[in-house]
Amino acid sequence: MPADHLKPREATEVEQTIQWALAGGKTLEVVGRGSKRAIGRAAQWDATLDLSGLSGVTLYEAEELVLSAKAGTPLAEIEALVAANRQELAFEPMDYSDVLGVAPGAGTIGGAIAANLSGPRRIKAGAARDHFLGFTAVSGRGETFKSGGRVVKNVTGYDLCKLLAGSWGTLAAMTDVTVKTLPRAETEQTLLVLGLDDTTAGKVMVAAMGSFADVSAAAHLPAAAASRIAEAASAGGAVTAFRLEGVAPSVAQRNGVLQTLLAPFGGLGALNEAASRSLWRAVRDLMPFAASGPAGERDLWRLSTAPTRGVELGRVLTEQADAELFYDWAGGLVWAALPPAADAHAGLVRAAVGAVGGGHATLIRAPAAVRAAAEVFTPEEPALAALTKRVRESFDPNRVLNPGRMWAGV
Repeated sequence: MPADHLKPREATEVEQTIQWALAGGKTLEVVGRGSKRAIGRAAQWDATLDLSGLSGVTLYEAEELVLSAKAGTPLAEIEALVAANRQELAFEPMDYSDVLGVAPGAGTIGGAIAANLSGPRRIKAGAARDHFLGFTAVSGRGETFKSGGRVVKNVTGYDLCKLLAGSWGTLAAMTDVTVKTLPRAETEQTLLVLGLDDTTAGKVMVAAMGSFADVSAAAHLPAAAASRIAEAASAGGAVTAFRLEGVAPSVAQRNGVLQTLLAPFGGLGALNEAASRSLWRAVRDLMPFAASGPAGERDLWRLSTAPTRGVELGRVLTEQADAELFYDWAGGLVWAALPPAADAHAGLVRAAVGAVGGGHATLIRAPAAVRAAAEVFTPEEPALAALTKRVRESFDPNRVLNPGRMWAGV
């Protein structure tokens, strides 16, 4: 193994590695199995701290809905374990491998928390941070610390779980994490509304989310995006999808409510349990924009805004940058694939987000040279940036861990 690639096998070795970097004035790239390595600013580090050697579930009490695992444990391993007990990670963490063109199934539980991942069920179950109970980690000071525990109501003082979720390894290297699991729905169905334009689809999604149908996922796939997912392609045009989960009688009753509500807008279709799971896996993992597909050479943006403004945002990007789109989270999450540009159209994208009332824009896929020059994450307002700097100085005053990955100089 190269001298600049460090792969600890124990948590104590992580602490020793960071202390070594601190003493030598070196910087560390913190990764699990590298599935999201190409997300973030393209910065330079002296060595890689590879946490994939910290693998394995350390505690799983299915009856208590709690699981602990070392940070480098593959998500696939955890999902298989909980599925065997008819449970799931309800935040439905996405797999970026197809979008980034890396080996499938490389995502880890620590990486999911560090990136605060969530899938289509975000509108009902929340993101990773909402299921994150506790952790052990090593700060940039080379100090091991713990926070949280094995129950939801365990926070006194600062909620460090919320702080580390979404920090992209810039505050501490997590070595062990604890998350809650939830019972998996007995069954699911997906109701499709066919052929809607984006504007009408936006209104339909708002109506469905305000109904008694208790929808657990809502997405709109324009014709180009729908054609790249097998379960939607047969419709021959745009598809607006709504997932219903639960026990069979409840799903059937709510499906009737939803059909009555949506029938006036267009033709309806339906997917059974197996097809429904396949469709939402494809939406979760952004299959319409896979690196090997027709949009694979485009720069990819992840845009979150108010659900009622998502379609307006998409329209601006389509008109001004020839964007290919699809919408998740009932319109609150817009995936936009734009033609390659030296700055990935960052100015246009951020102006469009601001024009619809604000939100967040993250550049998910672009060449390293573009990511080195453009703002990958949404620039922070001065007051928030000052707070971020103070937090970073508390955990990692010497900028040892992933410096510059989120923002230049941070």
